[in-house]
Amino acid sequence: MRVQPAPVSFEHLRSGLGIGVPAPRLSWTLPPHSLGQDAYELEISRGDGPDALRTGRISSAQQRLVAWPDLSLGSRERAGVRVRVWTDGADEPSDWSEAAVVEAGLLGPADWSAVPVGAAWPEDPHGRRRPARVRRDFEVERQIVRARLYVTAHGLYEAEINGIRVGDDALSPGWTVYSRRLRYYTYDVTEHLSAGANTIGAWLGDGWYRGKYGFDGGTRNIYGTDQSLIAQLEIVHDDGSTTVIATDRTWSAAPSPITESGLYEGESFDARLQDSAWSTPHRSAAEPDWSPVVVRKRDPGTLVAPQGPPVRCTEEVAPVSVARREDGRLLVDFGQNLVGRLRITVDAPAGNAVTIRHAEVLEHGELAVWPLREAHSTDTYISDGAGPDTWEPRFTLHGFRYAEIEGWPDGGVPPEAVTARVYHTDMRRTGWFECSDPLINRLHENVVWSMRGNFVDLPTDCPQRDERLGWTGDIQVFAPTAAFLFDCAGMLDSWLVDVGIEQLPDGTVPWYVPVIPGEPMWTPIQPGAAWGDVSTLTPWLLYQRFDDAGLLRRHFETGKKWVDLMDRVAGPSRLWDTGFQLGDWLDPVAPPDDPASGRTDKYLIATAYFAWSTRHLARIAETIGEDEHAHRYKILADQVAAAFRGRWALPDGLMRVDSPTAYALALRFDLITTPAARKRAGDRLAELVLADDAKIATGFVGTPLLCDALTEAGHIDVAYKLLTQTECPSWLYPVTQGATTIWERWDGLRPDGSLNPGDMTSFNHYALGAVADWLHRTVAGLEATSPGYRTIRFRPRPGGRITSAKARHETPYGTAAIAWELVEEMLSVDVVVPPGCTAELELPGQAPVGLGAGSHRASVQIPNRSLSHAGTIEAR
Repeated sequence: MRVQPAPVSFEHLRSGLGIGVPAPRLSWTLPPHSLGQDAYELEISRGDGPDALRTGRISSAQQRLVAWPDLSLGSRERAGVRVRVWTDGADEPSDWSEAAVVEAGLLGPADWSAVPVGAAWPEDPHGRRRPARVRRDFEVERQIVRARLYVTAHGLYEAEINGIRVGDDALSPGWTVYSRRLRYYTYDVTEHLSAGANTIGAWLGDGWYRGKYGFDGGTRNIYGTDQSLIAQLEIVHDDGSTTVIATDRTWSAAPSPITESGLYEGESFDARLQDSAWSTPHRSAAEPDWSPVVVRKRDPGTLVAPQGPPVRCTEEVAPVSVARREDGRLLVDFGQNLVGRLRITVDAPAGNAVTIRHAEVLEHGELAVWPLREAHSTDTYISDGAGPDTWEPRFTLHGFRYAEIEGWPDGGVPPEAVTARVYHTDMRRTGWFECSDPLINRLHENVVWSMRGNFVDLPTDCPQRDERLGWTGDIQVFAPTAAFLFDCAGMLDSWLVDVGIEQLPDGTVPWYVPVIPGEPMWTPIQPGAAWGDVSTLTPWLLYQRFDDAGLLRRHFETGKKWVDLMDRVAGPSRLWDTGFQLGDWLDPVAPPDDPASGRTDKYLIATAYFAWSTRHLARIAETIGEDEHAHRYKILADQVAAAFRGRWALPDGLMRVDSPTAYALALRFDLITTPAARKRAGDRLAELVLADDAKIATGFVGTPLLCDALTEAGHIDVAYKLLTQTECPSWLYPVTQGATTIWERWDGLRPDGSLNPGDMTSFNHYALGAVADWLHRTVAGLEATSPGYRTIRFRPRPGGRITSAKARHETPYGTAAIAWELVEEMLSVDVVVPPGCTAELELPGQAPVGLGAGSHRASVQIPNRSLSHAGTIEAR
């Protein structure tokens, strides 16, 4: 068996095709069972020539995001990259890795000759507009070596060449701040082409660019009124010449058989208007609907390559039941709340309309559509009567478990006739958790499904109603969980670029990014604690999990502007005690119509986050070598913490605001510092939790901190009581009600089957699922102690009714895993340390033990399970 490293990867991408940086950083993992890397050698083979650059042996343990060792790539330039390593003191290197190919995209504005083209017919910019298709015929007269399609749109696109779909991505080019950054994708279309006549075309949709989007009926034309394709097909021939087919005035446009389309509204498709040969050179001659396109404008300097994967279909879900109502309607239950759309296969007479409505839950046996507000989520297929046809919408997504289908022909519904297709950003799954409690396992699965449904090109709050925005506070609290479950570094890095773009000149970070109109509550934009802190806390978290200091450098100025804003607002008092705040959003005591009305002082929360963000900014500055900034912000963080204690903490550790969130913030953000005061604060937090019968008494801010604060205070038994509580409000109450995703409100669905009457009642909101990070680190006991899991702490903390747990994480260096089981009084633990990493195993009552790469087993006797009962606290 050959011993070699894994193939090299580039930046945070799974494929090197169309990369947008001229000197991509390189990463690799070591051969199995390697303890550590002593040195490496890289080989770069450029273009199609035989020559290759070899770096020679470089003595270094670095294998993560290593600097490009050669001259920068030019646009379109290809290179093969191999690595070999010296490990464990060996004199000889490993075998070379398999070659990985990187190919630059179009790196400069001058590389683009394509211009935006679309339909020239008049449209009402304030009404619904029928989407267009565009196309061009062309000839290929010389032998093809390779062909690339670089493509994007004002709106959404799906490209075809000679009747074959290009790529498998959806909703491309995704959503960015289009005026500053419009993402393009690169496709290898060599196999799509043939000698002689060819046709390239694209379906177009409104998407986020000009579709109706946002609150209270939405806003149209946020970025422009046109719907246009920007495409550049480049064909390299065997004689070295290149043929370029770019969007220009020679293209044609025609109305699409998609008669209506919107991300909120859904999609309507009339098969009677479809010509299946429309993107082939062999179509019928009579096509009166096609007419010349109109050319629009786009600064090619705003076109950027992707930093992460696109949205794709990642799973198909079959119905668990299909019931026909007396009036002929079908009610389809997929058994799982998901984000995607239906694919149907139907045989119906010409003109028959099949209408599909979607909802997350039922109320009184019918679809509960009112929580969707003005997102109608309705798809319609009109048959052409030509026999069975399979159809799926192109430019919409819905959040649903249930679908109601009207107009389905009489008779049965074959199992394969209706399928739910799940869509989200196609991130690589990296984290798993399981334990002996099936309710907690379902809770964790719900977290995973909610992340999948809300990571659709950017991290959104919810996927179903007329919102679906990149709320900064949601991902700020959820990022630790997200970074364990999926490789989201590239996607979030890209989104953080837009956070910096949308940041106001005074440093205010918007509530959601990209920014759209949100009057009267969200526009004009105001600074808000916990939301704006995404600019400091999330880059630091991503650095800790993915070992990318370059990410810290890219986003340092955004975080710095945010902290400087808080400094100015607070003034010499160092207390942020003025202005609008959301506070502990969705505290269970808040009325449905006033979710910001929590029990914790909003300015306590704001000042706590001021201190915490400032401390993290100091850490970021130190990491990237900004020593003067590091010194300044460390002093500022200490001053804010002291001001916090002076206003809200008593010397003995009790808080002037006697709420669980106040104590959780003070403990987790290190705002209470002396051991005695921290013990008293921790004891009081436990008392408050038990006084509420271990039900959740915290909101958006406090809930993610609660279990960690209790654990660190020596009350892990109380944390387990919180975790395993099944009465509302609790994490497991929705599970007992059949939830398959995380809810926005603890009581979204009440025991009597009624819904929470608030106008924010989403059944797919990942924020309150941030507790999964505690499950990974504490219940299972797998935690990074240096960036990228280069060093790991295995510290399982059994408790409650859980008798076994396991977690696995695909770190940047390889697989880390732990599995433990408690049988009677014996705790047995198995761990796996990735190649090139070290770990520390800390079992109850035992001194930590250092471990090298590989598999290890240990056990310890735990009399009376005393590890989970550090102290006895009574409710008061």
